[in-house]
This record gives sequence, structure tokens and C-alpha cells, in this order.
Amino acid sequence: MVQAQLLAAWFGNGYLLARRRVRGVDPARGDVPGWVMVTVMSAGLVVVIFGVFKAKITDAVSNAIDSVTGEAGN
Repeated sequence: MVQAQLLAAWFGNGYLLARRRVRGVDPARGDVPGWVMVTVMSAGLVVVIFGVFKAKITDAVSNAIDSVTGEAGN
């Protein structure tokens, strides 16, 4: 009988935890607006850096690809 009660309590707790997680009560869900802000700021930095150094970045990538494919001497 005790084992059945423990098993029922274990399943009951699992159900409650799953329900809380779906409803968004779980404190371990994270900070979604914070992650959105980090993502947008990172994308903005990439755009600014590429805008300033576009010629140098494209030259470096072209040289790297040419050195790998062997077309640097052609």
C-alpha cells in the first residue's frame, strides 16, 4: 500500500511540474526578452562591423577560398 501511495505521489508531482512548465510558472524557463535583446544587439554588431570592413572581409574570405581551392596562382 505504501508503495502505491509513493508511486501515485511521484506521478502526481510529475504531472504538476509538467503543467507548471507548460503554463510558464517554472522559474528555470529563462529570460526571453533578454535573449531577444542579446540576439538583436549581436546582429546589429555584425551589420555594423561588416559595413565598416566589407572590403577587407571579402578580400580575406576570397584569399582564403583561393588558397584552399588552389586558384590563387591562376
